[in-house]
Amino acid sequence: MMNLKDSKVNGEVVSFPPTYIVVEFGRDIKTETAQWLVDKISKKKKDGGAELLVIRQPATYGQNLTVHVSAEVDKLLELAEELEIRKRDKNGVLREFTVDEIEEFIDISEKDQLLTTADRQVIVRHELENIRALSHEICILGHLECPLYEGQSIMSACLHYGIITQIYPLHDTEVIRKLGPSWYKNFFQSPPFEDIRTYFGESITLYFEFLTFYTISLVPPTILGFLQMFLYPGTLAVFSILNIICATLFLELWRRKCSELAFIWGTITMTSFDEPRPNFRGVMGVDAVTGKTLPQAPRFITHLKMYCVSLPIVVVCMFGAFLVMLFSFWVEDHLRQIPDIPIVMIYIPSIVYAILVYAMNLVYRRFATFLTEWENHRTQSQFDRHRVTKLVLFEFVNNFMSLFYIAFVIQDMELLRYQLAVLLIILQALNNVQEAILPLLLKHCYHKMNNKIPLKKETPDRRGSIFQLKQYGRLIELVGVKELDPNDSRIQQAITEGSMEKYEDPYDDYLELFVQFGYVFLFSSVYPMAAFWAFLNNFLEIRSDAFKLCCVNQRPMSRKVKDTGAWQRSFQALCALSVMTNCALLCLSPSLRSVAPDLSPVAWVLCFVFLEHLLMGLRQVLHYAIPDKPEWVRVALARNNFQSKQALKLQRLLRNRRNINQSMKKVF
Repeated sequence: MMNLKDSKVNGEVVSFPPTYIVVEFGRDIKTETAQWLVDKISKKKKDGGAELLVIRQPATYGQNLTVHVSAEVDKLLELAEELEIRKRDKNGVLREFTVDEIEEFIDISEKDQLLTTADRQVIVRHELENIRALSHEICILGHLECPLYEGQSIMSACLHYGIITQIYPLHDTEVIRKLGPSWYKNFFQSPPFEDIRTYFGESITLYFEFLTFYTISLVPPTILGFLQMFLYPGTLAVFSILNIICATLFLELWRRKCSELAFIWGTITMTSFDEPRPNFRGVMGVDAVTGKTLPQAPRFITHLKMYCVSLPIVVVCMFGAFLVMLFSFWVEDHLRQIPDIPIVMIYIPSIVYAILVYAMNLVYRRFATFLTEWENHRTQSQFDRHRVTKLVLFEFVNNFMSLFYIAFVIQDMELLRYQLAVLLIILQALNNVQEAILPLLLKHCYHKMNNKIPLKKETPDRRGSIFQLKQYGRLIELVGVKELDPNDSRIQQAITEGSMEKYEDPYDDYLELFVQFGYVFLFSSVYPMAAFWAFLNNFLEIRSDAFKLCCVNQRPMSRKVKDTGAWQRSFQALCALSVMTNCALLCLSPSLRSVAPDLSPVAWVLCFVFLEHLLMGLRQVLHYAIPDKPEWVRVALARNNFQSKQALKLQRLLRNRRNINQSMKKVF
């Protein structure tokens, strides 16, 4: 139930709905710029506004100008229809919501319960992002150095120029309090996925669905790993084959589950013709699909940029990272040849290389984002897919090429096994501490130190702070914008959460699983226990990531997705590569060669080439044998398509009858 909160304005009590989005302006923002932006948020759509509710936080010395954005229930429902949000009606049928048919979805007295908190956040964010520059608005008001083009998202431009420092939603403390016991505090039950989707949206929920599904899929390889410890070394080939089959089945079944979830969530119909993302650049024109006035840009220009510019640059970056890795190994080999050298000196190249990898990843991530933005992809899903592809290629070189070098150039299997154990046991544990526990400890220490510093006594009526604001010329007066009551809990909540670390998207979390998947399956014939350590880590990761989202990070923006996009293809590529790496490692394995010592090296190579082709063929068979969509999803989609056609026929029939009746009336 949505509760209105009261705020006092000049003694008058004003009801303001819950805050869905907080907008924090830059420290040096001009009054006319702030007024212009607030008017854009609150004014009518015909005047280029978003028709949302705005209220400001009380002016306080040391705090940036901050406004809270919300909307009335009726407005949210109207926008839900405009955005074609799909909801289940009283019969359990998932279909597009319309205001005229609201009683078919929910009782009119409970209309404020129809939209989830994630739905409301998506709607308000969509309206903010779609405040676009009009033809006469060539720059941000008061900032000639910040140009605009017609149709550009004004909020995105302000974030880019630093006029707005951040836009973020507030946590619902009551919901978080209920989610905790059933999610990160409960170690032996499945996460409450529907509650997560209601609060965080589809993107975050899909990540936790994937993490849980992947963790369960690690059980068979874990059991096989324990068995392999007590079996004859000659069974290593069988273990590797079964491991690869497990990985293939996991990815095919996950692809199938994605279709189920997308249908249940109503996102299965998402296409590349969906509404463009805020930063999509183009000339305003009528969209060929929707008939709306939206930015338009030719697709072939994006393709030219991708394949003629971005792809060669990414290849050069990957080759550069590979050369840095080779140089590190070359220096280390030369240091080992120096007699009586201290052992610490030998490990200096590895330490320097680790630091360089971290720095290169940071720089390349920003560069890949810049390149993908420059390519100008239409939808958010397209942008994410191409950005992830660039990043994954670079991360593959940094995370796996050193292991390939140890396995196939140095051919030191004991060193490879040791490296995998360190990466899967120690580094994963440290990563969990760094993500969830360390930020909380730092935050606790920071508040503890602040509490020891004596604070000046504040005047209850804030006249001192207002005087200081006026003295420094930083009191921003906004015409027509009310102010929250100084005692409103949302003020402190906005200040606290505004200082929290942002959680943009689950990219880093997916990347962890991608790298882990490579460690487990690329080299499973060398380290059979890898699956066990991955399973143990993921069992804890489900809870630590949940804790991080609820207690450590800002609440992420809700986003709709229908699948894992580029990550699915990335995992499939690793799975295909694992066939080749495991066959090559088996061919090099001394323990396996001892089973048949009379075979020549050429015969061994031919045996494992045959095995590699056999496994590749088996992967393809499983790919075609397991359909993308379950039968019930295909039937439901066909039924929906049929019902849509029937409804369209009925609409045409009624219109034709109406036209005939009008014609008959004119005749008589």
